[in-house]
Amino acid sequence: MSSEAQSGSQTPPRILTEVQGQVLRIAINRPEKKNAFDLSMIEDLSKALHRLEDDRRLRCGVIHAHGDCFTAGLDLGRVAPTVAKGDGRWLPEDAIDPLAAHGRACAKPVVCAVHGLCLTIGIELMLACDIVVASSDARFAQIEIKRGIFPFGGGTYRWVAAAGWGNAMRYLLTGDEFEASEALRIGLVQEVVEPDQLLAHAIRIAETVSAQAPLGVQATLRSSRLALSEGPGRAFRELIPEVQRLMKSEDAQEGLASFLERRTARFQGR
Repeated sequence: MSSEAQSGSQTPPRILTEVQGQVLRIAINRPEKKNAFDLSMIEDLSKALHRLEDDRRLRCGVIHAHGDCFTAGLDLGRVAPTVAKGDGRWLPEDAIDPLAAHGRACAKPVVCAVHGLCLTIGIELMLACDIVVASSDARFAQIEIKRGIFPFGGGTYRWVAAAGWGNAMRYLLTGDEFEASEALRIGLVQEVVEPDQLLAHAIRIAETVSAQAPLGVQATLRSSRLALSEGPGRAFRELIPEVQRLMKSEDAQEGLASFLERRTARFQGR
């Protein structure tokens, strides 16, 4: 696994990337600090997502972590002073925001594989991804309320969207820890697997997504995100124009041909 980016003299790099077929594996790599995030790690994660979006050969990402846990959250001692005195922008205006809260989301889908402890920004990161798989040993807590602040990486919105008001407030307002089974029950994660199966399972899901028509996958993301951000009416108005554009693509022709010929489609993203 190679480094996507290094800030200053970081050794080893804190965000690693590896291409596996059409999937880009993105690993959080600060295990000696329980993978706690500082701003340079968010920047490096943004660069990794830019690589996923910009490379036509890559169709899906998988975010996972090295060490005993996914992340212990923000390295608050380093991050808080910058956020307190800044303008609230963590990244350049045109950058992909891994949290999709202070900037745009990646146009390609991302699967998140969570194990061990997952606190604060870790929950916000996984909720900004498109599919989340957790290991049975995963433990979660949104503990900002215990530190005198509140989730400012999209958590307040995405918790409610994923889990409903009552479930969201149950944990946002208490900071209580909960297990993978509870995360599955309230809809924060989509599947729970054994720890030794986690990464392989997440990659299998990403490979399945990668086998679908790339233009259709990205259109699905756009339509779904538009419905959440601007309401279903806005998304509905775009359905026919969007599908008309897709019907003119080579992938749509290939999809029809594969159906008629009873074979697996070979999509090129064109």
